[in-house]
Amino acid sequence: MVSGHRHGSRQAPVFAPGPDGLAHLELILSGAYPFPGFMTRDEVESVSRSGRLPDGRPWPVPVTLEVPEELAGEKSLTLTDLEGAPLAGLEVREHWEEGGVHRLAGDVTMLRPATYGVLRELRATPAEVRAQSELEGSEARALLAVVTDRPLHHRALHQIRAEADALARGGERAGVIVVVDAPLEEEGLATAVLAAEPLLPPRSSFVVVTLPRSRARAAGVVGGAWSERDTALAAHVAAAYGATHMLAESGGRGPEIERVMALRPPLTVLDPEPWRYDSEEGLWKPFTHVDPARALKEPSDDEVESELAHGRELPAWLTPARVGAELARLRPARTKRGLTLLFTGLSGSGKSTIARGVSDGIRRAGRSVTLLDGDVVRRMLSKGLTFSREDRELNIRRIGYVASEITRHGGVAVCAPIAPYETGRAEVRAMVEEFGDFFLVHVATPLEVCEERDRKGLYAQARAGTIPEFTGISDPYEVPTDADLVVDTVDADPAESVAAVMDALREGGWIPALDRHMSEE
Repeated sequence: MVSGHRHGSRQAPVFAPGPDGLAHLELILSGAYPFPGFMTRDEVESVSRSGRLPDGRPWPVPVTLEVPEELAGEKSLTLTDLEGAPLAGLEVREHWEEGGVHRLAGDVTMLRPATYGVLRELRATPAEVRAQSELEGSEARALLAVVTDRPLHHRALHQIRAEADALARGGERAGVIVVVDAPLEEEGLATAVLAAEPLLPPRSSFVVVTLPRSRARAAGVVGGAWSERDTALAAHVAAAYGATHMLAESGGRGPEIERVMALRPPLTVLDPEPWRYDSEEGLWKPFTHVDPARALKEPSDDEVESELAHGRELPAWLTPARVGAELARLRPARTKRGLTLLFTGLSGSGKSTIARGVSDGIRRAGRSVTLLDGDVVRRMLSKGLTFSREDRELNIRRIGYVASEITRHGGVAVCAPIAPYETGRAEVRAMVEEFGDFFLVHVATPLEVCEERDRKGLYAQARAGTIPEFTGISDPYEVPTDADLVVDTVDADPAESVAAVMDALREGGWIPALDRHMSEE
């Protein structure tokens, strides 16, 4: 057990913040934020309302620490990383609760430098970066920060060089620092960003940070959309590293720069000129210099992800070879990725029958597959568990853990529990997606059809009250809103349902496409 710092005569409780809290904490401790701790309720409300702190200083986003209810009354905490190593002591100034969420405000004091997190050798503090620039005598009058959580393709590289050249032409001695936004616990796409180093202006440097994720950004496969406040926060962090100008590389045009600048960031946020690829000349050019009839637009992040998922090499006109090779390493073809296929539906919906058929089909396609059927799991992995909500959720967590291990080692796990609760399914998804891909199939057979089938007599017993907490009768089934595929078995033969799932897996690239001659036979 990790011992906390002392508060008076007692040992402070230990707490590991969630991803956003930990991101905020590192930025506070590094000096990238210009204040000493987590915000009070008045400060949060002022920032949320006006983009300013109560004293008038511009600041775009609330900096908050969410804690479980049992810690809400504490006067001090020891904050740790996800491995339990102490990072800072928090002296609590205020606690408040809103919508069932408990937050603490107060100043933090570093206990020891952070060691947890990928690419730690590149996670320099702003003071270290500025000191290194002064030591090398290379501190530029203008420093362009490129803040990115996505790879730098040819279009972005052209824009970066053009903006750096424009600053230099203005009489400034311009430098470039690439601020790579990467998750703490995994490399994300950071190494693909680093692969572009030879194509950046001379003496460009890199620093890795973890910025908190807004909902819009967190939703994207390769980073999601950047809001005006996301971009303004990035500008504050970039300015702490000495930047005078910033380009936020988030794909496409990003947020409206005028609205970003209205939040008063401490540097100039640039709105780069659009570039397009001239297919006739084989060159990237400013958009205004390319005939629209021969202009190729950069594919979207989703389109790039689809190409990689299907094992297709990215075209040379789109991305440098080094960047493409690193992306292929980070995003191998789905036929080589681990996969968990979770079937959810009412008892008697047909999910077990479909799951067995799909398992056979995946096996014939040449992939290693493990079937975790609900009834079999109950007899083995979850023997002794009841059908209370608590035990059902524990059953799903056990299935999720086993499936995530299968996925981590590149296999396919096919799971067919009822999985009635949204929280349980989301937990399985999170466990699996740490290592590979997750595909949710809702077998949407209506309750009355399931009751008609009732070959085990379970519904009759539930109606009679001899089986308590039975899904669909005395306990709810929460219909998925995030299913990747919905299968209706009412008027379909099981073989048709199996075929629908297999077609979806082929289309998604998780199993090879059917050989043409085989499909014709």
